Amino acid sequence: MLFTKLFLAHLLGDFLFQPTRWVIHKEANKITSKYLYLHIVVHFVVSMVLLWDLSYWKLALIITVSHYFIDLGKLYVTPLLKNKSIPFFIDQLLHLVVLYACAYHENIMEHTIFLIENIDWPLVTALVFVSFPTAIIMGKLLEGMSQKIELDHKSLPNAGKYIGIIERLFVLIFIILGRWDAIGLLIAAKSVFRFNDLKQSNNRKLTEYILIGTLLSFGIAIGTGIIYTGLG
Repeated sequence: MLFTKLFLAHLLGDFLFQPTRWVIHKEANKITSKYLYLHIVVHFVVSMVLLWDLSYWKLALIITVSHYFIDLGKLYVTPLLKNKSIPFFIDQLLHLVVLYACAYHENIMEHTIFLIENIDWPLVTALVFVSFPTAIIMGKLLEGMSQKIELDHKSLPNAGKYIGIIERLFVLIFIILGRWDAIGLLIAAKSVFRFNDLKQSNNRKLTEYILIGTLLSFGIAIGTGIIYTGLG
């Protein structure tokens, strides 16, 4: 419960109670930005309100001070990197590590070992397999067909690959949850979105390619889900 409250405080402070203009001002002024310090104060106040126990003030203070230094580091590192999303995710990961360490500081080693020992490795393997490995396998299997298709429209880079990864993850999760009906809804939803594009292109080869790719993607995800549930 302690970690949950601290995590909720983090979500509220970092996303709900931090307007975009604060973020822009912090990025422009960095350590001299007044909103950096106001943001830190908001985090401390929200944490204390959710904990509702004055005895936790030292814990909230540690989290607040660490939040300041992590945010400050992100402000100076972000301009140096081409991919601006990397510092954001590293920043969030470091915040979560601090929250975890504070919430379980009394038995952090025992709790960490417990979590590691109870990892569902078959599930982790299944999730990893239906992501990028399957995307690469499908690319090899459909390579001959893709070379025969002429596209007359622009698309986002690697959009198809990421769409396939997301849909396979959904299918795997639905199978684990025993919701086979949801897979049908997912196929129907994808068909609706694709229908207009295929209708306008009037390209039979493209239609066949998408159909084969979709069936192959769903088939691999379904097979992986069946194997995982069978092992369980």
